[in-house]
Amino acid sequence: MDLTQIFPVVAVMLGFGIAIPLVSYSYKKNAKNAGTLGEQIIASAEKEARSIIKEKELEAKDESIKIIQKANIEAQEKLQEVRESQRNISNREMKLDNKSENLDRKELEIRKVEAQVSQELKEVEIEKISYDKLVEEENQKLEHIARMTKDEAKNTLIENMKEIALVEASVVTKQIKDSAIANATKEANKIVISAIQRSAADHTAESTVSVVELPSDQMKGRVIGREGRNIRTFEQLTGVELIVDDTPEAVVLSGFDPVRREIARVALTNLVQDGRIHPARIEEMIKKATKDVDEEMRIAAEEALAELHLPAFHAQIMKLIGRLKYRTSYGQNILKHSIEVGWLTGLMAAELNMDGVLARRAGFLHDIGKAIDRNTDGTHALIGGEYARKYGEPDAVINAIESHHEEVPMTGPISALVQSADAISGSRRGARGDTLESYIKRLRNLEGIATGFEGVSKSYAIQAGREVRVMVESDKIDDLKAQSLSLDIAGKIEDEMTYPGQIKVVVIRESRNTAIAK
Repeated sequence: MDLTQIFPVVAVMLGFGIAIPLVSYSYKKNAKNAGTLGEQIIASAEKEARSIIKEKELEAKDESIKIIQKANIEAQEKLQEVRESQRNISNREMKLDNKSENLDRKELEIRKVEAQVSQELKEVEIEKISYDKLVEEENQKLEHIARMTKDEAKNTLIENMKEIALVEASVVTKQIKDSAIANATKEANKIVISAIQRSAADHTAESTVSVVELPSDQMKGRVIGREGRNIRTFEQLTGVELIVDDTPEAVVLSGFDPVRREIARVALTNLVQDGRIHPARIEEMIKKATKDVDEEMRIAAEEALAELHLPAFHAQIMKLIGRLKYRTSYGQNILKHSIEVGWLTGLMAAELNMDGVLARRAGFLHDIGKAIDRNTDGTHALIGGEYARKYGEPDAVINAIESHHEEVPMTGPISALVQSADAISGSRRGARGDTLESYIKRLRNLEGIATGFEGVSKSYAIQAGREVRVMVESDKIDDLKAQSLSLDIAGKIEDEMTYPGQIKVVVIRESRNTAIAK
């Protein structure tokens, strides 16, 4: 091995020999320093801990002092409350003792009063027995003098007092009734007369025409057609019966529905004027007549609303209003009657400071049910009310429609005005036509109702059935009964008869005394 190889080895060994003592010395020195630092840290921590403990002890001592002070204050307050309660209880006990003494004293007084009252009751009972005995003796004397028992005298007295009471009550009732009728009649006449004077409607209206004039009798054959084909086609399309008889230069249209009858009349009139009468032309003319009549009904409805200054109704209501143009009741045109009732209702409402527009609307629609097809069940008032309700009319209008014949109760003053206006319009002289047979029948029914009462000898219907005069037997009916008889007859007429306007019942009692001088 040469020197170059030995030298590095020796150098390494020398390095290790020097390094080991150096490292050992450095480690010992660091360990000593670390021990000194640890001791310092521990001493500092112990000092800080003692400071914190001392501080917390002071805080705990202050907190405990505060708690003790608070507890002492609360204890003082509770003690004060207990003492106050004790004083209140003592006061109450004193008051109760005083009340108990008062009650005892009052109880003694009550017992004394009860004893006194008991003694007085005994005395009263003794006096009552003595009084009853005295009354019994007096009654026996009176019965002996009057020759009547006590019950007979009592009944006689009751009957006498009843008669006196009835007479006095009748007089008072008559005075009240006469005063009420006078005042009500005065005001009602004022309102009605004012409304009638301001409403200048015609009394009567023309009836729907059902006769078509022909230029000659030869036209009848053309109307009938070959083997009757023209008349069959016409009747089938219109639903109206065409009567061709011996009436010169005229044919008659017969049908229940006045609108269909009017369509048939217009169509037949146009066919006669045109001259070309065959099934195809008949169908064409009927379609044209239907449009013309619908247009006339629409115009009639709009004119009626314009005349009454009313806003438009629902489209279905407007159609029904137009149909009223061809409806009649006792010969009175329903549309003109409805317009008149609308005006009368509105005028009377204005006199009473009520809503005139609503009143005219209710009066105008009161007979709208008469325009509805006859296949609908029910009276025209109830049907009309149902349609008005269906198409949004106000409640006041609906009730006026349904109650104008008293089929439902009235709920407002407008309903009463509509009923009055309807009676005024229908009862005008000449407003409605009537057959002789029905007129005589109504008069007979009126007289029959009056003569059906006991004590009535004769009855006469006068003024076209507007008044009935009843003659009674004076020995059976006195003045008091005569007054009640008139009310009974009027009530029965209202229940059993149907009539426009009012019927006056006059009961006449007459006494005749005859003597002969010889």
